[in-house]
Amino acid sequence: MKTTRALHRRTALAAAAVAASAFFLAGCGDDGNGSAATSPGPTTSVSVPAGAHNQADVDFAQGMIPHHRQAVMMADMAETRASSGDVKTLAEEIKKAQEPEIATMSAWLTAWGEEVPQGMDGMDHGDASSMPGMMNDQQMDDMRGASGKAFDTMFLTRMIEHHEGAVTMAETEKKEGTYGPARELADDIITAQKAEITQMRQMLGTD
Repeated sequence: MKTTRALHRRTALAAAAVAASAFFLAGCGDDGNGSAATSPGPTTSVSVPAGAHNQADVDFAQGMIPHHRQAVMMADMAETRASSGDVKTLAEEIKKAQEPEIATMSAWLTAWGEEVPQGMDGMDHGDASSMPGMMNDQQMDDMRGASGKAFDTMFLTRMIEHHEGAVTMAETEKKEGTYGPARELADDIITAQKAEITQMRQMLGTD
């Protein structure tokens, strides 16, 4: 099944993320002021699949990294605020899937000599977002202030919107990107997140 293939590829991305993490840990240290600084240790390289890439691939990675980071932040909230075990389990699955993908896309950008977004760079901190499905500051604050069943409903409703935005971004990559691994990741995101959207709608009782 297509969903099974997507899960296998996501597992492979997790392995690649280990190498990516080693790269960033070897290349960065702390300068004593909380900021990253280059360390004098030996250079560690990350194996990035060969293949031509274009601006659409760069835009996809630079946009999806902060998009995924926000999803991870939302999933972290569920650990202490959700009342439903199913919501907590789903949040943990989202986190486990998206953290390796963040590391993988960061490795691509580094190999291409492109900027890797830091923190929530790429997100509009005003009332509107520059990327589809992204929550604004007020929405994130509302989630932080909620708990129990109210949080569960808010989490599921907003994560559906967030996933729908990610699917839109991934569909653009599939249409315009040229880098094979990025297009494959986009396909995985579409498959996995559409399945999770269906699951969350069922949990809300709206499907």
